[in-house]
Amino acid sequence: MSDGEDETAGGAGGASDGSDTVVRRDRFSRGPARSFLSSMDADDRIFAADLDVDRAHVVMLAEQGVVSDDDAEDILGALADVESAGFDALPDGEDVHEAIETAVVERVGEAGGKMHTARSRNDEVAACIRYRLREDLLDAIEAVLALRGALADVAAAESETVMPGFTHLQPAQPTTVAHWALSYEGTLARDTGRLLDAYGRVNESPLGAAAFAGTTFDVDRERTADLLGFDGVVTNATDAAASRDFLLEAVAALSSVAVTCSGLAEDVVFFANRGFVDVSDDYASTSSIMPQKKNPDTLELVRATAGDALGAYQGLATTLKGLPRAYNRDLQRATGHAWTAADSVTGAVEVATGAVATADWPAEDLEAAAGEGFSTATGVADALAAAGLPFRTAHEIVALAAEAGADLGAVDDAAQEVTGESLSDLVDPELVAAALDPAASVAERDSTGGPAPAAVREALGDVLAGIDADGAAVGSERAALADAQRDLAAEVASYV
Repeated sequence: MSDGEDETAGGAGGASDGSDTVVRRDRFSRGPARSFLSSMDADDRIFAADLDVDRAHVVMLAEQGVVSDDDAEDILGALADVESAGFDALPDGEDVHEAIETAVVERVGEAGGKMHTARSRNDEVAACIRYRLREDLLDAIEAVLALRGALADVAAAESETVMPGFTHLQPAQPTTVAHWALSYEGTLARDTGRLLDAYGRVNESPLGAAAFAGTTFDVDRERTADLLGFDGVVTNATDAAASRDFLLEAVAALSSVAVTCSGLAEDVVFFANRGFVDVSDDYASTSSIMPQKKNPDTLELVRATAGDALGAYQGLATTLKGLPRAYNRDLQRATGHAWTAADSVTGAVEVATGAVATADWPAEDLEAAAGEGFSTATGVADALAAAGLPFRTAHEIVALAAEAGADLGAVDDAAQEVTGESLSDLVDPELVAAALDPAASVAERDSTGGPAPAAVREALGDVLAGIDADGAAVGSERAALADAQRDLAAEVASYV
C-alpha cells in the first residue's frame, strides 16, 4: 500500500525494461532502499479493491470524455487479465497500485498509462483502504452479532439458573447466568453501534482528490463513489487524500469489542476455576505433563486479543500524530495496524461465540455457591428497610448478623442488640427467611434490568429486537455493496 507521492497524470509510457516501472523509471528503480519502500508483501489484501477502483475510475474517465472508449476497452480488458493471473503474477513494484498499472501497460502499451489520468496514488490508495476496510468492518459486526445471539440463547435457557455475583471478586449478591449473559450483550450492543458508526465514515470516497489539490480534468467524483458503493465523497481534496481518522475510529471501535470480550473471557476463566461453568472440550486443552488438566485456553487467548487491538490503536495513533498535511510516506505504516485489529478481534469474537454457545452451566453447583459469603445480605437489609427501619439501621443489623452466622437466628440476635427489639417486632420473620434464600432473593429483584426471571424475559425481548435491527442494518449495507458491484460489472461489460 505504499503511496509514493505522484502528481495527477495525463498518461504514461511503458516500462523501459523489466527492472523499471511506470512510476520509478530508471532514475528511481534501484538502490538499497527499494525493498524498504515497498509494501508489496502486505498488498495482497487490497489487490481486488485496487482492481475495482481502477475499473470505476476508467469508466468515469470514458464517460467524461477524458479517455476514449477504445482506450477504456483496452485498459479494462487488461485489468481482467491481471485479475485472472492473480496477485502473485504481478510485476515488481513499490506497491500493488504501481504493479497493476505496470502490468496493464505491459499488456496494452502506452495507452495503458491513461488509466492513471486525473488521479494520484494518494487518493487511489485511500480509496482502496476504505473499500477493503468496510468489508472487514461488516465481517466484525456480523461476528459480534453472532456472539450477542449466543449470549441471548444462554439467557433464554438459564433465566432461572441462580449463580453467585461478585464485586472485587468477592461474593456480593446472587444473580443468574441469564443476567450475567445479558450484561455482556448490552455492552456488545453498544460496541455494534460504534462499529456501524465507524462504517458510515469509512464508506466515503476519496477518489478524485488526486495528490491533495484536486485535478484540472473534468472528473465526476460522485460517479466513481456510486460505482464503488460509497455513500458519498470526502469533499476537501487534501482531507480526502491525507486523513486517516477513519482508520483510527475503526480500530478504536474494534478495540472496544476486544476489551468487552476480554472481560467476558476473564469471567469464564474464573468461573471455570470455581467449577461454575464447564467449557466444551472443543474450546479447552490439556497439559503436556499433567493429564488431569482441562484448561480454558481459547478464552485466555481471547482475553489477550485486547492487547493486540489496543497495541494496534496505539501504533496507529502514534504514526498519525503530528503528521503535516498533506501526504507523508508514514501513512504506508499506518494501515497494517487496522488489518491487525480487524483480523485478531474478529477471530477472537468468533471463538468467544463458540465457547459461550457450547458451555454447560451446572445449576445445582451454582445455586449452592450463590449464598456463599452471606451474598443475600443486601436482600435482608432491604426487607428490614421495607418494614420501616432506616436503611442504615438495617445495614448495621445485617453487618452484625454476618459476623455471627448469617442465618435467621443471627439476624434476630443482631436486631435485638441494635434496636432492643426482637426481629418479629420489626418485620415478619418469614420475609427475612425468604430474603436469605438465594433463589427467592433473585426473584425479588424484578426492577427493570434486574436478574429476576420475569425481568430477564422482558429484557430478552428488547435484546432480540436489537440484534435483529442491527442484523438488518448490516444486511442493507451488504446488499448496497453487492448492487454496486453488479452495476460496476455491467458498466465494464459495456466496454469489453
